[in-house]
Amino acid sequence: MIENRGPSCLIVGNYCHDVLIKDDTVIGESLGGAASFISGVLDGFSISSAYVSKVGIDFSYPVIHPPLICPSSKTTVFHAHFSSDIKRDDRVLKRVCACDPITPHDLPNSHFSFGLAVGVGGEILPETLEKMLDVCDIVFVDIQALIRVFDSVDGTVMLVDLRETGFYRLLPRIRFLKASTDEAPYVDVEEVRKYCCLVVTNGKEGCTLYEKDKAQQIAPFPTIQVDPTGAGDSFLGGLVAGLVQGLGVPEAALLGNFFGSLTVGEIGLPKFDLKLLQRVNDEVQQMLLQCTGCPEGQNGELMFMKSFDHEQFHIALGAAKLTSTHPIQECLRDLPRLHTAEQSIHSQCSGRQKSLSSTFYEEDEWTGEQKLQYADVPADIEPEEIRPMGNYAVSITWADGFSQIAPYDQLQTMERLVDVPQLI
Repeated sequence: MIENRGPSCLIVGNYCHDVLIKDDTVIGESLGGAASFISGVLDGFSISSAYVSKVGIDFSYPVIHPPLICPSSKTTVFHAHFSSDIKRDDRVLKRVCACDPITPHDLPNSHFSFGLAVGVGGEILPETLEKMLDVCDIVFVDIQALIRVFDSVDGTVMLVDLRETGFYRLLPRIRFLKASTDEAPYVDVEEVRKYCCLVVTNGKEGCTLYEKDKAQQIAPFPTIQVDPTGAGDSFLGGLVAGLVQGLGVPEAALLGNFFGSLTVGEIGLPKFDLKLLQRVNDEVQQMLLQCTGCPEGQNGELMFMKSFDHEQFHIALGAAKLTSTHPIQECLRDLPRLHTAEQSIHSQCSGRQKSLSSTFYEEDEWTGEQKLQYADVPADIEPEEIRPMGNYAVSITWADGFSQIAPYDQLQTMERLVDVPQLI
């Protein structure tokens, strides 16, 4: 784990006003800009950070980390255009107003463990990134801060090859470069991975880590996309939050996928539930205690090898997300009955428990259609282990090594587990 000196992180990127437009009708307005999404994650983990953002005197939102006010400029404004046309899967993004850029003189002279260059509207200059590289041990760069250009007529966001920018010469000093699958073609993956860790996010497929001659796929957390705005920013926030606390890079990337999936499920800036954040933090601390498969790096180096507990960490975060999107605590007020419930579930599972696996493992992730019917499950299939997960679910391990989380409320609705007690 890298030693912290003063604030752990320096985040550089402007706040902005986001306007969501569907079929030419405004459907929402919210605070935007990478800093607003990242702060929601880092603040949730109480990670000390400094923010450098610029806005105009027209800035409309209260924020915990105040920006620099530019008296002669307006706040950056983006219009995200969506369509009901089934041929269009994503948004058309337009910058309709741009605030002043962030200069090297705007940055503090303090030293930071981590720096995040997360411009969205062309506000980060090459010389500004160069100073970040001077004052931060490890710098993360969102490629959109480097390769976005804007149509001179209507502000439509376009992308250029990284080699064509003034940032390319700084590539050997960048430690992490994040790009979406839409942005990745504008960088030479094979060239970039020689110098830094390239993280390519791919929505429902999770993300891929490219580092030197290795590539690792990091599993996703399936969700229904409502608005993709800020998903990459929340991903970066989760990735950095994990690394600050001492996770290896693959486990920190899992945390990034987790927060990215939460963000796309809401319109605009997500509101992370405090109980959810606490539970995720608990899982991170538990992961650190159990991380026997990820040896300490030498001289504070980051670890790129997956821990032996990587998959279990993914399952635990998935359970946290499940309970946050399908709250069931109201039906579990009588905590002393949980042990009785566990015993009943175990006895009901014996000889027929694979029906539980059909609910989670044999469903179409996107349509919810159940592919395996109860009658198709052999009567002699039973779990290796069942243990309670707090007051919301049980963790089930099967003979083939597959593990899953089964919430109590879902168990109570299943045909072949009709005797599971009602927890009220």
